[in-house]
Amino acid sequence: MTTESRETILKFLKALNDEDFKTARAFAADEMKFEGVMGSRDGAEAYFADMEKMRFKYDIKRLFADGDDVAVFYDINMGKGEPIFTAGWYHVTAGKINTIRVVFDPRPLNPS
Repeated sequence: MTTESRETILKFLKALNDEDFKTARAFAADEMKFEGVMGSRDGAEAYFADMEKMRFKYDIKRLFADGDDVAVFYDINMGKGEPIFTAGWYHVTAGKINTIRVVFDPRPLNPS
């Protein structure tokens, strides 16, 4: 499953970069859960409603796959300021992403 899971994540992130949300959605399980520094989302519909508004761009630096788990280190361009270095942990079941956990330093988003 390592190669299949890896390819699923690469295709998912490419679709997000291309703003092809329909294709990206095809890689997500309906019950997908997202957990991140700025909040969480239950269900693919909630996740994609936000992604269509935010239109982030992902510059993949490294990707590691182990079975159904894929770790991605990337810079995310959030449309304001410099890209933010981020780590994402994706879990794939039966060819669909069912969990995404993302961590990054949020301080650049809220400068004091």
